[in-house]
Amino acid sequence: MADEFCTELARRGGLGPPVAYGKTWTRVHEPLAWRDTADALLADAGVQVIYHAVATGVLMEGGSRVEGAQIWTKQGVVTVRADVTVDASGDADVVAMAGLDSFVGDQGRVQNPTMIFRMMGVDVSAFLGHYGSDTIMGEEVGALIRRENDAGNYALPRSKIWLFTTTRPGELLCNCTRITASDGRELNPLFHRDFTEAEINGRLQIREYARFFRDHLVGCADAFINDSAVQVGVRQTRQAEGVAKLMNKDILAARKFDSSIARSAWPIELHAGAKPKVEWLLDDYYEVPYECFVPTQGEGLLVAGRCLSAEHEAVASARVTAQCFSYGQAVGHAASIAVRDRLPARSVDPAAIRSRLNNDGAHI
Repeated sequence: MADEFCTELARRGGLGPPVAYGKTWTRVHEPLAWRDTADALLADAGVQVIYHAVATGVLMEGGSRVEGAQIWTKQGVVTVRADVTVDASGDADVVAMAGLDSFVGDQGRVQNPTMIFRMMGVDVSAFLGHYGSDTIMGEEVGALIRRENDAGNYALPRSKIWLFTTTRPGELLCNCTRITASDGRELNPLFHRDFTEAEINGRLQIREYARFFRDHLVGCADAFINDSAVQVGVRQTRQAEGVAKLMNKDILAARKFDSSIARSAWPIELHAGAKPKVEWLLDDYYEVPYECFVPTQGEGLLVAGRCLSAEHEAVASARVTAQCFSYGQAVGHAASIAVRDRLPARSVDPAAIRSRLNNDGAHI
């Protein structure tokens, strides 16, 4: 799925070449091309899409079987019934509404949200000539941020920042912010007041970082904010309690599982404090078992995306986009097999899922 999506995204001119990201590589996309690509693939597959809707309730049978959901739209409540429902809300919303087991981060503590933004008017050649091609900015920039912040000249809570060239000339994609409450406490986007404060403080922070870039970074003297993300970026909230849980040690040991349905080589990228913690997997990968997407209780429900069952630091790797592509493809196949063979979703053989994935070219 990720390969198919990237191929189409590149065809539309919306995907940049690989760029260095510490000890690995990443690619930067153009947001509108991403939306166009997603719309086209969904239309080609005959998927009925309902935008601007939110799940408000779960249809339950006998107190344990999920049979669909109620969603609210501007037209009113829409009832969606399904043999298998997939909670890809990111926040395990359906799991919670069904009263099934879930947990929030590390004893309720979650990774910081962030506000991504883009700056235009950058002299990219001068910028790359001075700082190099690694998108993780080096100690020169980090030390300058700390010095200026400590002097009270700027409000820059994060000193280790990531700046990416994009598909557009003269543009940088900026991953810089560390969003906390105005009183310094950590924010949890499950709470509407926290979510709102994260949006407001995120926009305030991007203005400060942009000012610092113009004042101090080579090639950025004439740069200006082009846009921010459509909402504050949420890394972690509520997750499903699964039949299995991906553990921190599984990532570090590059563990493989007999029931795996996805692979990942992404580092643990834990955002807390002024400097993110990154633990690399070098020349290896870990696998994610199917049971991490199967809730401990209930029938007719699977999860996908970052609300999988995983420990706090493990999800700091497992939540990233490419992995979530893999999960969605695998869980979609699992749901299809369950419906076709009239099986409980938890009883689907992971080998059957892998077989379908490999027929798609996944090479698992």
